[in-house]
Amino acid sequence: MNELPVGRRVAQWRVRRNMTQQQFADRLGKSKSWVDKVERGVRRLERVSNLREVAETLRIDVEVLLAARPVRPTPVAAGVDGVRTALARYHLPGADRPPLVEELRARLEHAEQSYRHARYRALLALLPGLLDAAREANAARPGATDALLVSVYALIALILVKVDQGELAWLAADRGMTVALATQDPQVAGIATVSLSQALRSRGRRRSALDAALVAADRIGAHGSSSANVALRGTLLIQAALAAAGGGDERLTRQSLEQAVTIARDGGPGRAAVEVAQVVADATLGDVTTATARHERLVAGGEWRWLPPEHRAAYLLDVARAYALAGDMRRAGRAVLDAQRTARSEVHERPTVRKLVAVVWRSADAPVGLAQLAATLHVT
Repeated sequence: MNELPVGRRVAQWRVRRNMTQQQFADRLGKSKSWVDKVERGVRRLERVSNLREVAETLRIDVEVLLAARPVRPTPVAAGVDGVRTALARYHLPGADRPPLVEELRARLEHAEQSYRHARYRALLALLPGLLDAAREANAARPGATDALLVSVYALIALILVKVDQGELAWLAADRGMTVALATQDPQVAGIATVSLSQALRSRGRRRSALDAALVAADRIGAHGSSSANVALRGTLLIQAALAAAGGGDERLTRQSLEQAVTIARDGGPGRAAVEVAQVVADATLGDVTTATARHERLVAGGEWRWLPPEHRAAYLLDVARAYALAGDMRRAGRAVLDAQRTARSEVHERPTVRKLVAVVWRSADAPVGLAQLAATLHVT
């Protein structure tokens, strides 16, 4: 059935629901002729609103109507299954010799680079083996490799948030936090909290994300002023600001961002990272005009291009959503295409992006290239 045109799928689902064309038309508020033309492919369902009305009447998801080919496991889905299996392994078989710490650190750095460059399929393939190795090393050298194991769990949580696996991300982040708290090292706990905050935000638990980030930032601040601590505290404050914005708390959002700005001057996560967060926070709080104006000023300079490709592409998608909310579909479409050029996987592997593309590409003002992207993502 997935091989059929949309109209034929509508007809087959109508028959499954035991409706005549007239009954179906009456429920939609359309004419029988309109239904007949849709089912024969004479009339296309080009508007998202029409697709949703038809899907709701048929009691199916819109994606069922839009499917262009049989649904098969994607490399990303297979990668997620591998990570899920690794997280579910409670008894490691044991290796002839535990991984060397330097080898493990090199593998972790390679995985982190894959994340920064948005190589998500490759990263998901690497993570199960990396997690097993980190756990084996931790079992052989208790305490000596805690920080490495925490970083592996944090990386797993971050990539799972990207591919819309929030509950699994929360599990990985929570395990990392458990290891981190046992070390009683505020820096290790701070690393775990960054991914925990993102996982919590992805599940709508913004207050918990805010509290965790602020507590970790305060502990880092009291622990010392090394460059690593300063940078980590700034990152935690950005996480706190985004969580506060998501909860509509403008006061805490501004307060956290102001602290992050001050820290950026002292070697924190960088002014560009803070400015990017300010744009996203403004848009989240509903001040789309300020957000888009701030974005235009930001990209006019070159400093933001020092951010990793993953960060830039994710930010451009947030900006695209802001433009779409403002009704500027031309700029929204351009931002999506810029994100694709910056880091292809950030657009093609993230399920939430499909909803954005499905809305923007149908506008008469959308860039021409967006229609091709919509077809590639099967949201036409």
